[in-house]
Amino acid sequence: MRALAIAATGMTAQQLNLEVIANNIANINTTGYKRARAEFTDLLYQIERAAGTPNRGGESPVPEGAQVGLGVRAAAIRKLHIQGSLTNTGNKLDLALNGRGWFQVAGADGEILYTRAGAFNKNADGQIVTMDGYVVQPGITIPDEATQVVINESGEVFARINNEPELQLLGQFTLASFANEAGLEPLGGNLFRETQASGAPVVGVPGEDGFAKIQQGYLENSNVDPVKEITELISAQRAYEMNSKVIQAADEMFATVTKGIR
Repeated sequence: MRALAIAATGMTAQQLNLEVIANNIANINTTGYKRARAEFTDLLYQIERAAGTPNRGGESPVPEGAQVGLGVRAAAIRKLHIQGSLTNTGNKLDLALNGRGWFQVAGADGEILYTRAGAFNKNADGQIVTMDGYVVQPGITIPDEATQVVINESGEVFARINNEPELQLLGQFTLASFANEAGLEPLGGNLFRETQASGAPVVGVPGEDGFAKIQQGYLENSNVDPVKEITELISAQRAYEMNSKVIQAADEMFATVTKGIR
């Protein structure tokens, strides 16, 4: 009975949907996290009667055929790269991006990775690094004798050295932008990797056309909406229950048939 297999694909799809929603809710306080959405597509159709063929020889074609769908499958889990709200932290090395763009960091093997989480710090050499110790690119080193660090909206990094009246320019942040941000591969740890689907990065200066401005002393919050996630959770639960009801109904119909045979 096809109904059993069809409803089973529906339950599997809603289980995946629930897992995506659960991950969104789990990361509701993760800096720079972008909520995900499960997308589904219908499976192949079994043709019982083809449309457009004559019912009998010499007659007009039938206007409609009979095609039975075989269920649903997951097509994609899409990251929704929508701007999150900004929170004032007061930490001078907390940087938020207001607009499009990604910070560039050097991974453990030197590969360039990308992040929106600007909770930076200094390592033992004074370099600006992520929470996991990855050096932000291009590398910027803050001297030990720096008493003040100022980062403007254009990504220029200044420091006051030994209380000198003039600020000294230490370096310049650059940002990367992608034609298809949804095509980036999430690696965990707030890091993403370039793929063929995302396209090659376009590097530019913060504040230029198409690139975000940097806000010093702020962090970008997750763009997860708790109310929306709870609504999606209820919807997924109801869909799962309805598919289970189909399996129960199909099982009862099959039991009726087997009793009749006896």
